[in-house]
Amino acid sequence: MKKYIKYYSPFLMLIALTIGVSSCVKESFIDEELKTDRAIPFFDTEQGIQEGVIGAYYRVLAHSFRSEYQFGTTQYGTDEFHVGGDDTNSQWNNYDSRFGSIIVSTRTNAQEMWDDKYIGIGLANQIIYSASNFDSSNPEIKNIALGEGYFFRAYNYLKLVRAYGGVPLKLEPSTTVELEFTRASAEDVLAQVIDDFTQAYNLLNNGVSHPHRISKDAAAHYLAKAYLTRASEINDGWNSATKQADLQKVVQLSDEVIANHPLASNYQDLWRYTQPDGDNEYLPELILSASFGRDASLETYNMSHVFFTARYDDLQMMKRDLTGMRPYSRMAATYFTYDVFDHINDSRFWKVFRTKHRVNRGGEFGGVTYTPGVDLGIMYVINSPDDTRFANTVNNNDPGILYSETGKTIPHVYVAHAADGVGLLANPRFPSLSKHFESDRTAINDNRGMRDEFLARSAETYLMAAEAKIRLASLGSGSYADALPYINAVRNRGAYKSGEDRSYYEDGAESYPTSTYTQPFADNSYMNENSYYESNNIPVTTAATDLTIASTASLPAEDEAVIATLGYSSEYDRMLCLVLNERTRELCGEWHRWEDLSRTKTLVARARAYNPQASPNIQEFHNLRPIPQSFLDAIYTEGRPLSADEKQAMQNPGY
Repeated sequence: MKKYIKYYSPFLMLIALTIGVSSCVKESFIDEELKTDRAIPFFDTEQGIQEGVIGAYYRVLAHSFRSEYQFGTTQYGTDEFHVGGDDTNSQWNNYDSRFGSIIVSTRTNAQEMWDDKYIGIGLANQIIYSASNFDSSNPEIKNIALGEGYFFRAYNYLKLVRAYGGVPLKLEPSTTVELEFTRASAEDVLAQVIDDFTQAYNLLNNGVSHPHRISKDAAAHYLAKAYLTRASEINDGWNSATKQADLQKVVQLSDEVIANHPLASNYQDLWRYTQPDGDNEYLPELILSASFGRDASLETYNMSHVFFTARYDDLQMMKRDLTGMRPYSRMAATYFTYDVFDHINDSRFWKVFRTKHRVNRGGEFGGVTYTPGVDLGIMYVINSPDDTRFANTVNNNDPGILYSETGKTIPHVYVAHAADGVGLLANPRFPSLSKHFESDRTAINDNRGMRDEFLARSAETYLMAAEAKIRLASLGSGSYADALPYINAVRNRGAYKSGEDRSYYEDGAESYPTSTYTQPFADNSYMNENSYYESNNIPVTTAATDLTIASTASLPAEDEAVIATLGYSSEYDRMLCLVLNERTRELCGEWHRWEDLSRTKTLVARARAYNPQASPNIQEFHNLRPIPQSFLDAIYTEGRPLSADEKQAMQNPGY
């Protein structure tokens, strides 16, 4: 079934562009009859509707992962990540004078996400229209395709309303040139999103056993997310009448999804990627994924593996290799991300951040000869703020720091908390988030990844239910402690289990044997080891741990530290802070963060506290994105282009 999603007809993308964005060429422009391609009437057939759905799966769910706007609009400018060694697209993180309705000299412009989502909406509108009006009793059309069409439209509008607030609502396919559009309110857009996801929920079923087709549970998860969005702080100016009922729906829908999608027993199982279509892409925890495959002619590739990767290939003893990834070095974790984990008892940091690289070039450094494929070349020490063991953090060849396996010093050691205060922010060196890594690519510099992207998994559903319980408690319904069972379920899955080797590490580099590129083992910088013991400086242990939070009055030390930094005191603020911290520990780098901080209106405070590049510039109006100038310049009112004042009136405040 997965192949059904991956293969799509290129002409569908052309149709989507035509019907979803501009339709700016009159049909009578050319009188010749087109015989080599299909036209709009093709959508009035069962085959046309189903192929339209195939195209929409790619366009709506997968297309953004071949673009840099995916990370620029979801991860930059938050408390989790800041600009790494390469500042391409840094406007999206820094909120400086270059960030606005026009963004130039960057790989991610202001209109890329806007245009991409409206193309998807255009295709979804055509699917809904055709499936609704086609004379057929085929449930694959009247239920499945129609339900998928409603899901696609709601998914796009949820992304748009979370980014921009109110946006134009376009609910019918275009057959002629349309130039006049007005912004609907955020209230109206969210009402439409909820209605569309509800339609999808009612039409779809859970007959599929994998996350590559939209199921009833996928619709339920996103419907819960839409209700939670409507109940969030960014909409407090108008959401009081619906808030309590919305939150109750979040819990109800989340419980349905959780019952059908048990958490993987080991957090590592999610990231144990060994080949395309491998076991980790079919885990029951997964609700919906963006699907990719090996066929290069389809150009459905995934670039996520390059954006979180730190430079390593410019250091002595090192060279670029397939398992080290191509280091775009766009995003580095902040100190919030390092310090929000319990580094001794919580396995999640150590299972998704690469903290060691093996020497793969070799040679002599500091009077020591290093052997490729054997010696440790790079180590990141992610220690506690009160650790005073380390003084020099750059090119540390201190004889006191030895690699236990070979007894040799380590050429390059970088320490998060060091006595001299240099740390990681001052260096273009950082442990790479490896959730998206894959070495099944065809060449060292090939960006065309084949790994699926997880869009929704039940760990997030647990945390949405927990947040709804916190919000309900603030309204006088239930207690704050009602959130703890949901939070603890996720935390204890992430805790170390009895007998577990805490120094063991693996990531998507495990897929390199499936690559068509031949790489000698000695060229391989990847190793199955992390810096857990070097960082924590504790005796070796394989005891089980427990991350249960027993009381809302006494939260984990790492959470209390964040609460103190942000100055929270009320039980609501403390508990919302906890669930946002838990979202980082569980979902870091999975494309949710900017939206979560924006909708809860915690973006500004957290970015100021933890993102050094965003801190000087971020303002409250940055909780929404600027409406792209390209849209404002293109639309009309009363048969004429908008005036400067009318464009400004349609723009979000502050831009």
